[in-house]
Amino acid sequence: MNSDRTRLRRGTAAGLTVLMAAALGAAGAGASNADTAAQKQQIQKQQIASSVLGSDYKITLTALRSTEDEYAASVRLQVYTKSGSAWKESDRVTVGDVDGWFWYPLTGKGAVCEFSTASTEPAPLTVSLLLTPSLGCSEPATYLVKEGRVYAG
Repeated sequence: MNSDRTRLRRGTAAGLTVLMAAALGAAGAGASNADTAAQKQQIQKQQIASSVLGSDYKITLTALRSTEDEYAASVRLQVYTKSGSAWKESDRVTVGDVDGWFWYPLTGKGAVCEFSTASTEPAPLTVSLLLTPSLGCSEPATYLVKEGRVYAG
């Protein structure tokens, strides 16, 4: 009979160990999911160019690191108009494809091949960025900024 009790206790202890491991694993997975969600909320970004056109517009280019691929990035073009003494965003577009750029060339030396603007209405805008050092620069993308909005050129 002692051997039955010993086996029962060992079986119970083993079962509890498995249950505890499963519970701790689930708790760890929950923490991991929470960490991943927090990381996605904190998108790494870096302004790569900016221009102020008189007192009418401020235009910025910002590299946004992909949350899916550490080497990929998107480029956001934002237009700001003056609202009192502060700049207020009036429009934004993505230059090229979402996650269609490489993070390191975009945030390194020589990332902006061309960023030209003019203080006219509508304001022409041309953007060319470094694809990679070996590939060189992208084809120029042209836009028009009219009344604070961005239009394909």
